[in-house]
Amino acid sequence: MHFETEAIRTQTERTQFQEHSTPLYLTSSYVFEDAEDMRASFAEEKERNIYSRFTNPNTSEFVEKITKMEGAEAGFAFATGMSAVFSTLAALLDSGDHIISARAVFGSTHSLFTKFFPKWNISHSYFNVNDVDKIESLIRPETKIIFAESPTNPGVELLDLEVLGKIAEKHNLILIIDNCFATPYLQNPIKFGAQLVIHSATKLIDGQGRVLGGVTVGNANLIREIYLFSRNTGPALSPFNAWVLSKSLETLPVRLDRHCENALKIAEFLEKQPNAEKVKYPFLKSHPQYEIAKKQMKAGGNIISFEIKGGLEAGRNFINAIELCSRSANLGDTRSIVTHPASTTHSKLSEEDRLEAGISVGLVRISVGLEHPDDVIADLEQALARV
Repeated sequence: MHFETEAIRTQTERTQFQEHSTPLYLTSSYVFEDAEDMRASFAEEKERNIYSRFTNPNTSEFVEKITKMEGAEAGFAFATGMSAVFSTLAALLDSGDHIISARAVFGSTHSLFTKFFPKWNISHSYFNVNDVDKIESLIRPETKIIFAESPTNPGVELLDLEVLGKIAEKHNLILIIDNCFATPYLQNPIKFGAQLVIHSATKLIDGQGRVLGGVTVGNANLIREIYLFSRNTGPALSPFNAWVLSKSLETLPVRLDRHCENALKIAEFLEKQPNAEKVKYPFLKSHPQYEIAKKQMKAGGNIISFEIKGGLEAGRNFINAIELCSRSANLGDTRSIVTHPASTTHSKLSEEDRLEAGISVGLVRISVGLEHPDDVIADLEQALARV
């Protein structure tokens, strides 16, 4: 079936009430027929719900949809995108292991690598997005994982997933791709060699700024390890949020088509503005990785980055001058959002690390929403005129 049909028609089995829309299963636990049923269920001789920290009909439906959309074998859903990142890595890494990651990653992911994993003797090496040819020189005997975002947050850089996949296969490494900015509708990293794909479902998958959620899908054996870790550590997605996110997936293709259409129009507008520099959007021909974007993405997504001419003070003036767009650290909403990463999402990075990741003090990230693009353009135009 086509993507749109799978998104709508993948549902839990109907109950005796023959409901057309999947109901909410707000239960913490489940009952058993007898002692043997209970024993066999906990021994995993039966595939059934035991406790909602493990599985729940609503979370299972959500995971099944993402699994099909990404072309994966299995998956597990989490309370947030960062719990998906942490649990995935923690489940697969042992003390002494080494990660190779693109330097341009979300601020909290950077904190995991630099602040928390070293406590457990897990080390990392960074490579710049434009230096993928140096990845092999970073591989050590203890290297286990290659991790990357594409497009990156917040600089909207792209990595050639096919190249990463070939390196991972050659050296028997696990390639994990954070696919949050693209969603399964625009990009499928597994097709290019990724073993695992992570999403912050809080963003475009929900699409309306309502709930938190995360999900990891991919190789069944690796997901099994992630499931066992998560079953015992408890980062599970709530049934209510899973229900909301599963419903959101039904409209993902329709929403993404409009997001991408709006974003391209706004990016083209920004390219012509004298106070905007280094405008980056994957489907702009001026993007340094435009050919990579065309190869591995269906469309460019909804995130644009650019630099305000005039640096920090001009960037602050621009943010303060915004009238229609929201000032928020979220993204992937129906409402367009303007963010200053250096002082918000990536503020915990040192100045050196920020610059290494391509985040200048004048960098602005725009999450383009579903408003009429002319109204968003008018807001950006008046704000740029006041920097």
